[in-house]
Amino acid sequence: MDVRNQRVTVMGLGHFGGGVAAARWLARQGAVVTVTDTADASALADSLVDLRGEPIAAFHLGGHREEDFRRTDLLVVNPAVRPDNPFLRTARESAVRVTSEIELFVEACPARIVGVTGSNGKSTTAAMMAVLLNATLGGNIGGSLLERVGDIGGDDWVVLELSSFQLHHLSAEARMPHVAVVTGCTPNHLDWHGSLAHYAAAKQRILVGQSSGDIAILNTRDPEVSSWQPLVRGGLVPPMPLADIPPLAVPGDHNRINAACAAAAALAVGCDAEVVDRGLRAFRGLPQRLELFAEIDGRRFYNDSTATTPESTIAALHSLTEPVWLLGGGRSKGFDFGPLAAAVVARARGAAFFGTVRSELLAAVTARVPGFSCMATETLDEALAWCWRQSRPGDAIVLSPGCASTDQFRNFRHRGKRFVELVAVLAGH
Repeated sequence: MDVRNQRVTVMGLGHFGGGVAAARWLARQGAVVTVTDTADASALADSLVDLRGEPIAAFHLGGHREEDFRRTDLLVVNPAVRPDNPFLRTARESAVRVTSEIELFVEACPARIVGVTGSNGKSTTAAMMAVLLNATLGGNIGGSLLERVGDIGGDDWVVLELSSFQLHHLSAEARMPHVAVVTGCTPNHLDWHGSLAHYAAAKQRILVGQSSGDIAILNTRDPEVSSWQPLVRGGLVPPMPLADIPPLAVPGDHNRINAACAAAAALAVGCDAEVVDRGLRAFRGLPQRLELFAEIDGRRFYNDSTATTPESTIAALHSLTEPVWLLGGGRSKGFDFGPLAAAVVARARGAAFFGTVRSELLAAVTARVPGFSCMATETLDEALAWCWRQSRPGDAIVLSPGCASTDQFRNFRHRGKRFVELVAVLAGH
């Protein structure tokens, strides 16, 4: 794409780096870039520092201006922008081309691309793939690769974790990954998508855009995803049998399923079986994904802040063998908490719920087992303090919220960082 002297609006600067990378890359390519965001300059201070000195034509912060969406040649939309956003509609009505940071990268990238998506497990599976293929990792995990595209060659591999938001915003002309991996599809982000059908359609976008020479790996253990086989236009490769997966350092059957998908993809593109085996054995997991990070007075502390769905928390509960005191809660994304409540009373010794859904979670658990050891608190700080008092040596205290973080934190990383800080205070005492 030649953007020299083109008017480009970057909608949504955000904090995760994609908006910053897109604005900087476009400006350096010679585009006339306007950055617009509903947040004000103080809220975006970290991102604005990253753009200091760059040739950005204008910053319109604290609210959008309609002319930025009508009088532009290209709109680069942040993945978090909802499909029904009126300014997005204005751009489309004005025949403005709409794209995204991830699509800009895919268009510019000369390498072979593996795309990984799924409601749960996509980050771990993508990270496993990057290890097995000695690939560059990016997308929804690890930040934008747009500014590194000049260092990537045609013989390289790139692994992109792709969220439903990113897939939804891909244009009809977008280049799809040569290898598509789908780890599962269960209800998620229904507050954004509006329905499970809309969410599933976004996930399926990774398949319907492929061509006959491409490869797809579907987690056939997932009932929803296994029904998507007719959508596959390229070669359909089954996950590796779980019996063939070597012992892993990361716990849980869900991680063995992630490994089965990653291994099948790696073998399908020519990776040696011994390399796959060795890579899986060496994989040590990702930060804030059921990460054991401390032990104090015989209690083991796990940071699983990336668990933003009930299914992720259920998987964590089933992965641990020691008695668990669960820290759960946050902001709901439209979930049914019944299955999570069942897992809590079956697998946990007790639970403290925080955030806006604390009362809903407490009611769901106590309705199943009246008198179950649990409580509702406003903050994570209070929830941890309660679990610490209730726990005994040999127990695990696990932050695995099962909900979004944005009622009290900037994002799940901020939530996990706060948990680690609170545990450090306990250690100091």
